[in-house]
Amino acid sequence: MDKFMEAAYEEAKKGWDEGGIPIGSVLIYENKIIGRGHNRRIQKGSPILHGEMDALENAGRLPASVYQNSILYTTLSPCPMCSGAILLYGIPKVVIGENETFMGDESYLQSKGVELIHAHHAGCLALMKKMIAEKPEIWNEDIGV
Repeated sequence: MDKFMEAAYEEAKKGWDEGGIPIGSVLIYENKIIGRGHNRRIQKGSPILHGEMDALENAGRLPASVYQNSILYTTLSPCPMCSGAILLYGIPKVVIGENETFMGDESYLQSKGVELIHAHHAGCLALMKKMIAEKPEIWNEDIGV
């Protein structure tokens, strides 16, 4: 298994262990993790701290050239907000752990030239299914239902 997807999955598990939504993400540049994070909407009372947004925040302010040569790994298909950040910073490639429990804006990302790779990570899928079954009201809040 890809070590970077595993790092994103570890972030998702960390979020779940903290009582949050189990979505994790890592930003990779020159084959190194430069930012990692997990959904912390519950933990921080934040409307925007999805896993991808947290990883970008934790990477810190970077030159455009870094984003344009990076890969974002995320355990779940990116929502419209996170897809917007991917496009805004010109991240050319996204590796997605699973998109069965939630299909984000994948077709829009692809239409803008972003390469998507589907990892079909069984752990990501199982953890999201568990969360949705156990905490449907929190999941619905997270995706704006």
